[in-house]
Amino acid sequence: MGHGSSKSETDDESPSSSSSPSRIARLRQKLHDRRHRKRKADIPHSKLLHSSDFAGIALLNIISAEMKLKDKWLACVSFGEQTFRTSISHHTTKPTWNSEKKFLLERNGPRIARISVFETNRVSKNNIVGYCEIDLFEFLARESDLDTEVFDLLDPSSPDVIVGNIAVSCSVEDPVETEKGFARRILAIVDYNEDGMLSYSEFSDLINAFGNQLASNKKEELFKVADENGDGVVSIDELAMLLAIQQEKEPLINNCPVCGESLQVSDQLNNMIHMTLCFDEGTGSQTMTGGFLTDKQASYGWMFKLSEWAHFSSYDAGLNSGSSASHIVVFDRQKQRLVEETIDGKIVLSMRAIYQSKVGLGIMDKGAKELLQSISEKQGRKMNSAESAKDIPKFIDFFKDQINMADVNHPLEHFKTFNEFFIRELKPGARPIVSPECDDVAVCAADSRLMAFKTVEDSMRFWIKGRKFSIQGLLGSEGDHSAFIGGTLVIFRLAPQDYHRFHFPVSGTIEQFAQIPGALYTVNPIAVNSKYCNVFTENKRTVSIISTEDFGKVAFVAIGATMVGSITFTKEKGDRIRKGDEFGYFSFGGSTVICVFEKDAIEIDEDLLAKSSRSIETLVRVGTKLGVSIKKQTQMQMPDIKNLVVGSD
Repeated sequence: MGHGSSKSETDDESPSSSSSPSRIARLRQKLHDRRHRKRKADIPHSKLLHSSDFAGIALLNIISAEMKLKDKWLACVSFGEQTFRTSISHHTTKPTWNSEKKFLLERNGPRIARISVFETNRVSKNNIVGYCEIDLFEFLARESDLDTEVFDLLDPSSPDVIVGNIAVSCSVEDPVETEKGFARRILAIVDYNEDGMLSYSEFSDLINAFGNQLASNKKEELFKVADENGDGVVSIDELAMLLAIQQEKEPLINNCPVCGESLQVSDQLNNMIHMTLCFDEGTGSQTMTGGFLTDKQASYGWMFKLSEWAHFSSYDAGLNSGSSASHIVVFDRQKQRLVEETIDGKIVLSMRAIYQSKVGLGIMDKGAKELLQSISEKQGRKMNSAESAKDIPKFIDFFKDQINMADVNHPLEHFKTFNEFFIRELKPGARPIVSPECDDVAVCAADSRLMAFKTVEDSMRFWIKGRKFSIQGLLGSEGDHSAFIGGTLVIFRLAPQDYHRFHFPVSGTIEQFAQIPGALYTVNPIAVNSKYCNVFTENKRTVSIISTEDFGKVAFVAIGATMVGSITFTKEKGDRIRKGDEFGYFSFGGSTVICVFEKDAIEIDEDLLAKSSRSIETLVRVGTKLGVSIKKQTQMQMPDIKNLVVGSD
């Protein structure tokens, strides 16, 4: 049997006639309503670089949890550069959410989904109680007939303490089923009487609503192919399969019906992924709220919603996140997701007042530099006193999810002063060195937030806003630094919570040491991104030149900062060193290491360059891969003339 539309309206409409304006208007209104329900930030923008990377669409469902205390609860899931949250549960020890979200899975993309559970008894800020991390690829590949699994929730302060558990299900859609599912949902919009059958006029309405005039001549042809028995109606499943196949050959949909984004004709896989995620109706469970960068942001209460409504929310990924906002969001390379860097709010306000205004920098020019020097020296003496040891537990608690005490070589009671803890050593093997026997592979020099640029010009376009920054200014007047002109620049920014020993990125010989006196500006992005000062060329720093076989000369610059009055080196000029060896450490505070490579000497890993070009810092660890030698690659590609055989004609 057909629809009401194919019954009572067929007297006025034939396959070649136009649809009534009122029906088209109603259909477009339905699409508009769906757009309105999804904020722009909710719409996923994941895009595959290569179709071979596509592994599927994962449907993750946060079902319920069991907690040790009674409260109102919400859960957040972070995956890649996206974070979503459930609704808030009732006041209970056993919250139930049944909230789901779909994620694009890439073979070389993010794997780990972090689920965080927050108690919501605070007005403006909720408190994280427990978390778990799930490798979605392992979860989906496990040998089990059950889609649901229960995971322990760990205490962020003490990951060996279990605070509850959470039930999660996850399944993956076949690519063909993904396309069919999308087509089925989009076609259901015009199933006016919801009987699962479509007339030609209903299908025509859909194409007209999409505004695809080029496809209008093929509507009748496509419909006849689907209508195998010729009764004038087809099932949604039949038409969905046809539409999915046709969308790959010659698309009928040129614009996403939810967000309105133009779809590229040459990129059908990404088009279907985009529309599937954008038009996600799920399986009937509640769909999680999106548009967040981190779980901390997603967990905020009415204060965050108010700031968002008033258009002054300071959350952003990239340059604004460091230069003007009150939060710094960086990309964790190991966990493949965005994380929020913890900074004391009062410090942020003072840094913005000083470094982001002419007035503030005017004050710096009139004696504040000397004041910073005095403060740093005074703070250094304080942190070296026995009394300072009592601040260690408070420091660890403030950065409770960013300091892993399991990596530290000594127990807490070993440290007699705060500075002893600050320059703590890690256990042997805590930072494995990638390809230790391959000197043509460079590694990261510090646990830090990294920015990498092929040239200094790139760095000034995306990150360093100081007007007078240059390689000559960075490396100083001592020695000939012409080899570094046009070279590659890598910035390793250490925050207070980081392991503060720095290591060699390459193997070679220390050829030169040069001490350069200077100021002690903060190295926080708020200052680095300021056009009013030149942090890297004005701060106190030590420049070392390392001579290598695979990368030529490499400049290693250790830069002091506010409350870092001391840079200590554990190697000397003339020492032969291996990549990953310890080079020295910074005393209390945050600071920076900059490495400069000669032009065309290193090929930096693409993921690091890509994030840097978006002004996003990447959180890295000592010993992880930085890049490979271009010189070595070129030599390997050159033919060995000694073994060439010259043929005779």
